[in-house]
Amino acid sequence: MSSPKRSDEPVWWALFSAGGVCFAVFLPGSILALGILWPLGLLNSSVLQYAQLLSLLQSGYGLTGLAFTGAVICLPLFHAAHRIHHGLHDLKCGYSSATKLLCYGLAAALSMLALYLTLHLILAD
Repeated sequence: MSSPKRSDEPVWWALFSAGGVCFAVFLPGSILALGILWPLGLLNSSVLQYAQLLSLLQSGYGLTGLAFTGAVICLPLFHAAHRIHHGLHDLKCGYSSATKLLCYGLAAALSMLALYLTLHLILAD
């Protein structure tokens, strides 16, 4: 009897499920509050001002801003990469190391870019 083959799939499933929760909870709330209500002026300006939002994101040495970016951008990127990777398999377009590297590598690169830009914004002010 041979030993079972090791797989990196649990890592991707963990990122997939965390990204799914972020898609369902954090992303819609963030889009509604910061992308629709605030720009339209439907949120009272005394409730949420740019300076207050920036100070919130900069609190804790920028960890709050990085955590927000991770929850709203990075985890959903890995969720989408996992869906695309397995969708390619379902369509019989390839289920190889190359597609895995492309999907997850692109998600990792875009996540690093988002975190870098967030950190650059936090440290700039």
